[in-house]
Amino acid sequence: MRHLFLFAIAVFVASAGFSQQYIPQDKGSQVNFIVANLGFDVDGSLKNINGKIIFDESNLASSSFDVTVETATINTGNNTRDKHLRGKDYFDVAAHPQIRIISTRIARSVTAGFYVLFANLTIKGVTKEISFPFKATQESGGIRFTGAFKIKRRDFGVGGRSTISNDVDIKLNVFSKKL
Repeated sequence: MRHLFLFAIAVFVASAGFSQQYIPQDKGSQVNFIVANLGFDVDGSLKNINGKIIFDESNLASSSFDVTVETATINTGNNTRDKHLRGKDYFDVAAHPQIRIISTRIARSVTAGFYVLFANLTIKGVTKEISFPFKATQESGGIRFTGAFKIKRRDFGVGGRSTISNDVDIKLNVFSKKL
């Protein structure tokens, strides 16, 4: 009887932890960026979101993000520009097929309903620490994570000294399904 009781507890604990795991969905998600070029804003997106998210708002210490997007999917609405951005001077998609965010810590924000993600962002083989606020909203069958942050593209070896601004605004709107 004691073994049956311990087995039941183990199954309950495993299923409780499992219920907090999510898989990012490409459909219904957006990874967008805006960068100035010759004084005009150029916007674009990246697709093929993959990874694993563990999120428990009551236990942020056990929560984590490990999410990628494929660099070859870059789309600015201009095929010639997109082909150039996929090349060695920019994303070098043949050698660096993914951009990856791996959390190092998640904390509550001072703003109600928001959290702060502390993470390592890897672009073109260069990893930098970032942090940004995000919101987690429960939806049918999953959870939506929204947030935004800025990076310096040259910090990651993306593009040289050109007419493109070094500052890039990134907006995330990621729907993740519960496992």
